[in-house]
Amino acid sequence: MNKLPFVTREKVEEIVKTYPTPFHIYDEKGIRENAKAVQEAFAWNKGFKEYFAVKATPNPFLMSILHEYGFGCDCSSLTELMLSNAAGIRGEDIMFSSNDTPVEDYEYAAKIGAIINLDDITHIDYLENILGKLPEVMSCRFNPGGVFKMSNGIMDNPGDSKYGFTTEQMFEGFRILKQKGVKRFGIHAFLASNTVTNEYYPQLAKQLFELAVQLEKETGADIAFINLSGGVGVAYTPEQEPNDIKAIGEGVRKVYEEVLVPAGMGDVAIYAEMGRFMMAPYGALITKAIHEKHTYKEYIGVDACAVNLMRPAMYGAYHHITVLGKENEPCDHKYDVTGSLCENNDKFAIDRMLPKVDIGDYLAIHDTGAHGHSMGYNYNGKLRSAELLLQEDGSVKLIRRAETPKDYFATLDCFDVYEKMGF
Repeated sequence: MNKLPFVTREKVEEIVKTYPTPFHIYDEKGIRENAKAVQEAFAWNKGFKEYFAVKATPNPFLMSILHEYGFGCDCSSLTELMLSNAAGIRGEDIMFSSNDTPVEDYEYAAKIGAIINLDDITHIDYLENILGKLPEVMSCRFNPGGVFKMSNGIMDNPGDSKYGFTTEQMFEGFRILKQKGVKRFGIHAFLASNTVTNEYYPQLAKQLFELAVQLEKETGADIAFINLSGGVGVAYTPEQEPNDIKAIGEGVRKVYEEVLVPAGMGDVAIYAEMGRFMMAPYGALITKAIHEKHTYKEYIGVDACAVNLMRPAMYGAYHHITVLGKENEPCDHKYDVTGSLCENNDKFAIDRMLPKVDIGDYLAIHDTGAHGHSMGYNYNGKLRSAELLLQEDGSVKLIRRAETPKDYFATLDCFDVYEKMGF
């Protein structure tokens, strides 16, 4: 299958007159269509809500688009909570799922009415000591241990994960929370990352639904929602078959009717916290070829680097690359596509077959709409790029400006850097 970018060379040439490369750009039309598809896939569940994982793409313009479709936010830190609140997303439209949580994070989450999803049984007393009284709605994160298997093999190893309650702790924790005045309960689990199979959510749901039935039976807790969290991935390579959200929703519905409905729990709401699935395919990093190098290998040097997209350097992750304007030319040249960091792993692609790349060509690096800009950093004094929104009418909107040297030096207020640097 051919992966085509949502932006053309002609459009990029127009954009760079105002916003120079590198930049991340997002496809509003694609985001909206995907949001509608998710809502339709789970429309059978009256209480369904997608809590967009803010860590994937923490931009209020994008968060607000999703909120138009009734989506909330999944937050993991104080600043993410603050960002969601500032975007007008608050109360039970926020799920606060954190670990090793500081006092001030819990205080702020409670202040704005977010649903708190506890990561550990010891956090029950910790939270009560902070707040004085526990909220009436609480959730607990479940970790069954062992490995998580599906028909195509082992998907992940929850037993090695730092997150969540054990099975025994879930029962003990629910009893304690009920005794302390919690009225409505939720169950949350994240057992595998970036799955590209329609089996994951239904299989996870079955495990959580069966746990919910036992928890309600043995503890008397009123289980209001079950949060399938994230883990639904995207097809990064052209050969992969993308997930079918309609099939995934139908798979969860079948398990719901098999397990929860006969147990008298047909009113339980289904929640999700998809970040990657919601945004990754609808973002691209646009970068310009500025150097070529002919040594032991053929290199193309671009004006972006790992600070703009660290997944290839950090994980060896594959991101497809299109040389804009050359989509129909043969991929008969082998390149390493590199950035300028003083690290040899600063490569967007290794031994990648592409059309001949000329200096000045624009490259679109696909699927950067989640965990792209958000994972940026300032190593080597590099500055994070702008974020742009390609709107449905074809116009382009700046939704985050590029950093400047002044931003980089702004925290050095104990040093008269502004005078020395001429600001």
